[in-house]
Amino acid sequence: MCLAASPCIALNLANLGIVITRPWQQAEGLASLIKRAGGHPILFPLLEIVGLEDYSAFDHTVAELDDYDWAIFISSNAVQQGVARLLSLRALPKNVRFAAIGPTTAAELAKFGVTDVLTPHNRFDSESLLALPEMQDVANKRIMIFRGVGGREVLANTLKARGAKVRLAECYRRINPSQDASPLKDLWQSGRLHAIVITSSEALRNLIALNAGAWLYTVPVFVNHPRIAEAAIAECLQAVLTNSSNDEELLSAIEQWAQARE
Repeated sequence: MCLAASPCIALNLANLGIVITRPWQQAEGLASLIKRAGGHPILFPLLEIVGLEDYSAFDHTVAELDDYDWAIFISSNAVQQGVARLLSLRALPKNVRFAAIGPTTAAELAKFGVTDVLTPHNRFDSESLLALPEMQDVANKRIMIFRGVGGREVLANTLKARGAKVRLAECYRRINPSQDASPLKDLWQSGRLHAIVITSSEALRNLIALNAGAWLYTVPVFVNHPRIAEAAIAECLQAVLTNSSNDEELLSAIEQWAQARE
C-alpha cells in the first residue's frame, strides 16, 4: 500500500537493466525516469561531444552571420556548442531567420532567447526540414548550417541544388569513448542487461563496430527514428521504433515492452 504522503509510482521496469548509449550529459533525464520505474539504467555512452581543437575557421565563419538569411541548427549539440561560442564573440543578429531539425533543438535555441524557429512538424530530420515550404524557394539565399564535424550532407547538398549559397559552421566533434563491449556482455550473461536505447545513427554504427557478440542480437534495441530502425534491422538487431526522442516517450515504449514480456 502507498503512503498517503507520497505518490504511487508503478515500478514497470522492476529489476530490468536498460543500457543508455547517449553522451553522459544527455543521459541523465532518461536514467532518472528508468530509476523511478524500478529499472537499472546502465550508462554506456557510444558518443561523446567534444570541442574543436581549433576554432579559427568557426570564428571566421560566424563573424559573417549578419550577411546570411538563415541559420540552421542540425542538433541540440550544435546549439549548445555553437551559440555559446558565437555569443562569446558577438551578439546574435536580428535579421537572420532560425531553423532547427526538431523541437528539442528549438528548445535549446529558446534558452538563448531565440523563439521564432522553423521546425518540421512530424518526423525530425533533414528531409523533413527540407520539405517545408520555407526551404523550397531558396535560390540565392545565404544559409549557414551549424553542425558537428562531418555527418550527413543531404541538407547542405539539397539546399545547394536549390540554388542556395551554403556555408558550414562546424562547432564540435563526436568521438566514441567506449572501445570495449565486454562490460555489456558480462551484464547480459549475469541477467542484468535487458534492453538498449540508441538515439543516434552514429552511436549504432559505433556499437556494431565494437563486435559485441551474438548476445547483442537477443535484446531489443529502442531507437527514435525510422532511419536508425532501418539500419538496426539491416544488422539483424531487434529494433523497436519509438515515436520521438522525448524521454517520457522512450520510457513509455520501454514500459510497454516490459509489460508485454511478462
